[in-house]
Amino acid sequence: MQRRQALLLAAGAMTAPSLIHAQEAWPVRQVRIIIPFAAGGPQDVPARIIADRLSRRMGATFIVENRPGVGGGLGAQQVARSEPDGATLLFISSSIAILPTLQAQLNFDPLRDLAPLTVVCDVPAGLMVRADSRFADLPALLAAARAQPGILTYGSGGVGSANHLAAAQFGALANVDITHVPYRGVSQAVNAIYTGEIDFVFGSTIEVLAHYRQGRARLLGMTLPNRVPAVPEIPAIAEFVPGYAAPNWFAMFAPKALPEALHGRLVAELLAMRNDEDLLNRLNTAAAIMRMDGPAALTAQLSAEIPRWREVIQRAGIRGDS
Repeated sequence: MQRRQALLLAAGAMTAPSLIHAQEAWPVRQVRIIIPFAAGGPQDVPARIIADRLSRRMGATFIVENRPGVGGGLGAQQVARSEPDGATLLFISSSIAILPTLQAQLNFDPLRDLAPLTVVCDVPAGLMVRADSRFADLPALLAAARAQPGILTYGSGGVGSANHLAAAQFGALANVDITHVPYRGVSQAVNAIYTGEIDFVFGSTIEVLAHYRQGRARLLGMTLPNRVPAVPEIPAIAEFVPGYAAPNWFAMFAPKALPEALHGRLVAELLAMRNDEDLLNRLNTAAAIMRMDGPAALTAQLSAEIPRWREVIQRAGIRGDS
């Protein structure tokens, strides 16, 4: 009996501070969540949902601020250089794994300069063509690319963007010569599909799935290693190009020196959103896959992808576009 009472007292001593801590106001009244890309991009919707949920629970107002420039490097570096007082966070795509190689002039290393919070979600990308394209499937597109080296064109959201590198890796692994046409954002590249300026584009499901569901476009393949549960009828590109995968994901970071207690509280609040119905529904509608699996998983993914994308960039001779 005495041992049971001692255990209960110990448990109470551990949980009581955490309950009090959960009720404390965040140390600043307003928090900026920096998206280092132009407004209207695919990160905006999940970031704003997360900002709203954190505002309700943290005793501060969380706002989303778009700070584009240098392929996402400007906003990422701004967060890295911010005071670690809880006032500035980063919401970014997997392009953060590209920055150390492609924007070397920034002298920015996310593993060194930022504190990981969590991967928010995986965001598949699809290889999209117009609905009336002569390419009914991926084998047809590959056959045409091999028959006419350098003739097929693909668009991207800019030099060094995640969709540019997804296509560059596709060309390398499929051993086809395809020509890159950069645009200022994937939406412009999608418009170029419809005007006939380019043959295809790689775009995240957040950006292109509606075109497919409306019957205006075809998706010939997806960039994840396996088929995406929300659209199982679309093959993985790896089914035709062995070894191909170009994972895209959204993640959140804080300044490196954020105090451990604040870091832990943020991580706990974010991971609690795994069951947020609104966020889940928004992600499911876009065929994105909820993660919210914490800082260790984000560090492991980033550590693996920085050298992998460095190899793709160097092999393709891609140079940064400021």
